[in-house]
Amino acid sequence: MHLPTANQLRVAGVALFVLGFVTAQDIQDAGAQGAAKPAAQAGGKQAPIFEVDPFWPKPLPNHWVTGSTIGLSVDDQDNVWTIHRPNTVDANFKAADLKASEAVDDEVQPGAPGRVSGSDPIGACCKVAPPILVYDAAGNVVSHWGGPGAGYEWPDSNHGVTVDHKGNVWIAGNGGKDTQVLKFTKAGKFLLQLGKHGVHNGSNDTQNFWQPTKIFHEPAANEVYISDGYGNRRVIIFDADTGAYKRHWGAYGNKPDDAKMPPYSPSAPPSKQFSTVHCVIVSDDGFVYVCDRVNDRIQVFRKDGSFVKEAFIDKNTYRSGSVWDLTFSRDPQQTYIYAANGVDEKINVLLRSTLEVLTSFGDGGRQPGQFFGVHNLATDSKGNLYTAETYTGARVQRFIYKGVGPVTRANQGVVWPQRR
Repeated sequence: MHLPTANQLRVAGVALFVLGFVTAQDIQDAGAQGAAKPAAQAGGKQAPIFEVDPFWPKPLPNHWVTGSTIGLSVDDQDNVWTIHRPNTVDANFKAADLKASEAVDDEVQPGAPGRVSGSDPIGACCKVAPPILVYDAAGNVVSHWGGPGAGYEWPDSNHGVTVDHKGNVWIAGNGGKDTQVLKFTKAGKFLLQLGKHGVHNGSNDTQNFWQPTKIFHEPAANEVYISDGYGNRRVIIFDADTGAYKRHWGAYGNKPDDAKMPPYSPSAPPSKQFSTVHCVIVSDDGFVYVCDRVNDRIQVFRKDGSFVKEAFIDKNTYRSGSVWDLTFSRDPQQTYIYAANGVDEKINVLLRSTLEVLTSFGDGGRQPGQFFGVHNLATDSKGNLYTAETYTGARVQRFIYKGVGPVTRANQGVVWPQRR
């Protein structure tokens, strides 16, 4: 009896994977490095493969619940940081935080709402969690903090959290008067505020923001890039230690303009201005990628603001747009970009060199692997992908990286685990 060689198993595994009979993990178990060769030789496209982890994170302690989960970051220890909006938790979901005497109770008598006397909570479940929650790789909450305090102006509407390479935590806010960015230690000690709450003078104001969305720390120059934002139309850069202003630019690297722009139309010429600058990330080889969310595009720059190229993603997406957040794959070349589309409820997988969409995964819904308002993305050192959902999605999910394999479908739908 002649047993098949390891190479024969790998080749067979690729064929069966294309037919849907085996998983990416099966191929990896037989030797994934060799398995990639037949598809590459045939000219097939390759892309990262993910499966949702329905067991991550673990249930929150203390009867906690979260509102719109509006920011996400992974630190150098693979801890996952999220920030949510406590004021978006529905009253029916925070009985332990509401006193009976404070709440109008529709259940006292049907059709005749009234107030209930007493200072006891309405019930035991649930309580609103602190704004910032930190999870370890196993899904346990290991730290929590956040909210107004002495010496700084906490945002009216939280938006974005970033842990930089020195272990500091940056947050932004997109409330109508949120014109500041804050910096803390990991323990929540206040370090620095850029901008003054409620003060802004347009997209060329170098002291204040207007509804900034996200911060990216670029370690080589120790600079923070800020996407600014819902109100302003620019990327702006500061020294990460001193907060000194460095430079800023708008679409195509030009000086931003706050003049009223027509609504986005996929058939119109590309806009000369950003429309909701929702994220900015910087690659290790020095390129700056900007989410121009409502304009359905990514614009690429050098670090001095000189324009390189742009690409439209799901160009027929209206209203909130198609490019909500970006993050790089964790291979040394950062070969891929993952892009969140919170309207179509999916993650696009892009080849970074061309910005071509190779495949996508996800669908609308409440179950693991589905999304409602997929808003932010981050990867850990193992290549696993994390997602945060705004609106009443209000959660964080993990997608396990299963290696790189042939692209067999343009849209994969829910990437449910293949093994049970």
